[in-house]
Amino acid sequence: MYQLKRTQFIKADLETCWEYFSSPANLHVITPDYVDFRVHSSVPDQMYEGLIIHYTIRPIFRIPLKWISEIRTIRDQDYFVDEQRKGPYKMWHHEHHFKEVEGGVEMTDLIHYSLPLGFIGKFVHWLFVRKQLESIFDYRIRKVDELFNDTSGYVESPLQDSLVPKIARARKQ
Repeated sequence: MYQLKRTQFIKADLETCWEYFSSPANLHVITPDYVDFRVHSSVPDQMYEGLIIHYTIRPIFRIPLKWISEIRTIRDQDYFVDEQRKGPYKMWHHEHHFKEVEGGVEMTDLIHYSLPLGFIGKFVHWLFVRKQLESIFDYRIRKVDELFNDTSGYVESPLQDSLVPKIARARKQ
């Protein structure tokens, strides 16, 4: 089993962070375009324990991979956990933690995962999966910095109801 951990400071209040990051509708905004992340199930305004989300990703050679996740645990404005039910990993457990700190929120992503196929899976992990996951989560840190921590002004968002325009408008005032 492997682990990936990323921690980031966000200049926003806990409620805003929670509302943004707990919405599956915003996930594609903080995912690199080359992954071609697409949600195929209807997504409610608020997630709930047991929520099943169907989506596809195309991380390698544009080959579509189906992924089904379940929201397993939610502790409002503290953390939530999603787990892969079907997809490219043998096991995927992703914890999203939020902690109010001076001046903002500390957000931590903690992912435990393993690949199928034994030795072949270990080789594929060494060859590119580890690097690709690190790249995806490093992109996420840069994008979140751009969305929440950039003091230069407005940030466009493809989501009409996204919190990003609200945050940017408040920043400009």
